[in-house]
Amino acid sequence: MKTYKVDIQGFETELPVMPLPSGISIAFFNLHGDSTLTEHCGKQLAKLLTDCDVLLTAESKGLQLTHCVARELGHRYYAVARKSKKLYMQDGIELTVEPTITTGKPQTYYLSKHDVDLLTGKRVGIVDDVVSTGASLQALEGLVKMAGGKIHKKAFVLAEADAADRDDVVYLASIPIFKD
Repeated sequence: MKTYKVDIQGFETELPVMPLPSGISIAFFNLHGDSTLTEHCGKQLAKLLTDCDVLLTAESKGLQLTHCVARELGHRYYAVARKSKKLYMQDGIELTVEPTITTGKPQTYYLSKHDVDLLTGKRVGIVDDVVSTGASLQALEGLVKMAGGKIHKKAFVLAEADAADRDDVVYLASIPIFKD
């Protein structure tokens, strides 16, 4: 299997290069199950988010990362945009966005009322593993606005391809997209 080596601020790791149905391949970044990598990334991202009142992430790979960042910042709570509506979320908000590079289909994100209340009137730091086309980020930004929060920072472990040229995000390292 082809891999791509990336240095994430002193932590080198090999990412498998995986083909997508669209005909491109990506260096697949997966934090699930890697406590050492997740802790490293969380500590590094926390340094970029010290002036945020609250954090917001999307399930799933952003969960453990944001947990680590919140712990580093001393935040007891952080908000999680779910990809399915849970029983306790009946009084929350939702937003549907265009397909992401990995899903290839529209995605709906949901926030519980508790999480909406966490964001209202606060400087929000959006945290996730990878920014690429920006579809997932667009959903998180929309939820912050709907909740009455202020988008203060948008922080990612990796910026993929052209996302590394964005001036509205911060990230720890960049990775390319591979044209097959």
